Amino acid sequence: MRAIRVVSAALLGVSALAMTAPAAQAQGDNSGFWASVRPTTVVPGEHVRLRATGCEQSVTVFSGVFDTVTIPRGRTTAWARVDRDAGPGAVYEVSFYCGTFWQSVDLTIAGGRPDRPEGPGHPEHGVRAGEGGTLAGLDLKEIGLGAALITAALGTAYHLSRRRTDEDGA
Repeated sequence: MRAIRVVSAALLGVSALAMTAPAAQAQGDNSGFWASVRPTTVVPGEHVRLRATGCEQSVTVFSGVFDTVTIPRGRTTAWARVDRDAGPGAVYEVSFYCGTFWQSVDLTIAGGRPDRPEGPGHPEHGVRAGEGGTLAGLDLKEIGLGAALITAALGTAYHLSRRRTDEDGA
């Protein structure tokens, strides 16, 4: 009975190890090499900043939308100018090569219809937030009642304050 428990625990451990091995191998493929393009959406003719980190040698950057760029060893960034004849709305792949490692990033050319909206649309008119101003909905009855209540409160406060001083002083 004890052998069954030991074998079951061993098989469970080996299974867990076997299932995590492909994920560990995939993480090891890029050895800390990361690449990015900023901005990710540009107008034809604009410059983009190419950034590569985690590479101990020069990084070569290829794309169909700009000339080949080399990021020298010891540096992490370089600039590239997007071709003026780049197709609006097109998405180009930018490939970064660091020895045997590589990564690719998408670069979108502005001017076409976006695949997904950037955010909520802008309203065509202002916010409808009431009548505005103090004259909207002017009701003389309410104004008169409010003025009478304020006057009564002030009169009562004055009367009570005068009465106390008279009682104290007499």
